[in-house]
Amino acid sequence: MSHNIPEPAAELLRAVLEALDIPAPATVGDAEIHDRLMANRAMHATIALRGVLQRGDDPGWSADYLRARLAEHPPTGYRAFGQSRTNAEGQQ
Repeated sequence: MSHNIPEPAAELLRAVLEALDIPAPATVGDAEIHDRLMANRAMHATIALRGVLQRGDDPGWSADYLRARLAEHPPTGYRAFGQSRTNAEGQQ
């Protein structure tokens, strides 16, 4: 897909999308884990965006920072909507 966004900024936007676009939880119990993960991931996305917009951090560096933080909070440990119990148990 073509866009007119400078590549470092586009890379940061892709990293923010990766942070926020995680599978929806299957149950209320799964939602608790999902919500904790989402809060951590959103916090790190906010830090990266604030660094670029308020401190002038390099967007490419911020994207790398964000992805490193996301690796610490992978979207695992809960069953995603549409995921079978067997599949979820095999991935945890």
